[in-house]
Amino acid sequence: MTQIHQEGVSNVWQTNKYARCISEAIEAAAEELRVLSLKIHDHPELSHEEFKAHGWMTEYLKKEGFTVGQGRSGLETAFVAYAGEPSSPVTIGICSEYDALPGIGHACGHNLIAISGVATALGIRAAIEQFGLKAQIKLFGTPAEERPEGKIMMLRAGDFEGVDVCMMLHGANADVLYTPFLSLNTVTLEFFGKASHASSTPWEGINALDAAIQVYSAIGLMRQQLRTDQRVHGIIENGGQAPNIIPQYTKSVYRVRAPKYAQVKELQARVEHIFEAAARSTGCTMKAEWARFGVKDILTNDPLAVNFEQQMNSLGLKYASKAEQQSKLSGSTDMGNLTYAMPGIHPMFNIMNLNGVDDKSLGLHTTAFAAAAAQPMGHAATMRAAKALAMTGLECILEPEFLRRVKEDFHKQLPQEQHE
Repeated sequence: MTQIHQEGVSNVWQTNKYARCISEAIEAAAEELRVLSLKIHDHPELSHEEFKAHGWMTEYLKKEGFTVGQGRSGLETAFVAYAGEPSSPVTIGICSEYDALPGIGHACGHNLIAISGVATALGIRAAIEQFGLKAQIKLFGTPAEERPEGKIMMLRAGDFEGVDVCMMLHGANADVLYTPFLSLNTVTLEFFGKASHASSTPWEGINALDAAIQVYSAIGLMRQQLRTDQRVHGIIENGGQAPNIIPQYTKSVYRVRAPKYAQVKELQARVEHIFEAAARSTGCTMKAEWARFGVKDILTNDPLAVNFEQQMNSLGLKYASKAEQQSKLSGSTDMGNLTYAMPGIHPMFNIMNLNGVDDKSLGLHTTAFAAAAAQPMGHAATMRAAKALAMTGLECILEPEFLRRVKEDFHKQLPQEQHE
């Protein structure tokens, strides 16, 4: 067993029948989930190629009695697993991720995210069945978070219809409830010029690489006037074919990030002016194609976050202040789009220790973090966080007034245009 022995753990996990039920269900599955986590970790697969992870996850869930289907999105490596009655008045959604990063494998700890979702679903399912609760739990297998687009495609296809609340966990080097995830959009930029011999007749060419370099340099200069919480970064994927040929074609990819999606739109307009200026000054033509799905920031639901914090407190963790948590800039995730469609939270949990102490020696998307994601400490932290998340989901089932406040906060946070 991977039981958590730590000073400060409240006895609520022994005296509260619901907490005890959830804890026992997760502890009973902990060793098998550890095996599943390591299998996914040792066989990293890129976005939309997570066939092994998908197979292992769905096989395990079927063995545990969940009904498993592909969902409506048509994504081969997505799934929806549910337990409870479909006609129930409350449906709690949980997300699992399992794609890896190119070259560095599970350096974002998605093997732990995968099993955190399974553990949470097992805990809630156990309470539903043991106490005869009228509720449904749905576990969503969401591929391609690193692109990021899997959840957005599933959302647009209708996979999340009827879900009252959707939550997930993410391993990190700190415990953070109010992570300021950034909105983003991605653009593929192509310049088209005219090839010529770079030595004998360079004046006959139209240099597409000149345009690409102008864009790269101008964005670098623009960063001086960007807010500290905004980001523009990119690469040149294709800069030409040979040094003795004036490049007639280049391809670059840039990402634009900001705290709110409306700010991303403003940044898009600024970089588009740079693209157009580079094309005009070099005589090239251009094509700028933005991603079909913009990635939104996370609307952290306050009642859900406060409840999760209380659950983690009872398991021995104390968080930093909300302001301090929000001062830690983070990346971006397609979970943000779900929180614009339904109430949700995305807590980050420390996989390096159980004491609430930030570990600044490593960060996400590094080989060191990939190694940490396979260690026993990371597994223990995952099981603890899953227990807390399951209890938060259960609160939505047990307390109609709490669920009402959750939905009220969701609607209050939605930008005005979402209401129109």
